[in-house]
Amino acid sequence: MTDIAEDTARPVRSGEELDLAKLGAFLDKELGGAATSTLFVEQFPGGHSNLTYLVRHGDHEYVLRRPPFGSKVKSAHDMGREYNVLLKLHDAYPTPRPLLYCTDDSVLGAPFY
Repeated sequence: MTDIAEDTARPVRSGEELDLAKLGAFLDKELGGAATSTLFVEQFPGGHSNLTYLVRHGDHEYVLRRPPFGSKVKSAHDMGREYNVLLKLHDAYPTPRPLLYCTDDSVLGAPFY
């Protein structure tokens, strides 16, 4: 059973910060919004593999997942595989619907969705 405190977003841990300028520009381009949209990011502390963030972009909230910083084992943190599984499951089960997948490492240093 998951502790409720693990599901509460908190300030981002040191060393796991995201480049807010690059992320904001990417979200504006891909999901729409004004370049002046407020971008606020917190992190979900639970989990032991990929990093999970709460992103508030203007009036919208998203969950962002990316591999841990410095990870060299690509297959263990395959964001594309995770994105595709969620995409397929969403059609048949009440799972989160992934909105987009980014393979451009120049945005956050690793693929994310």
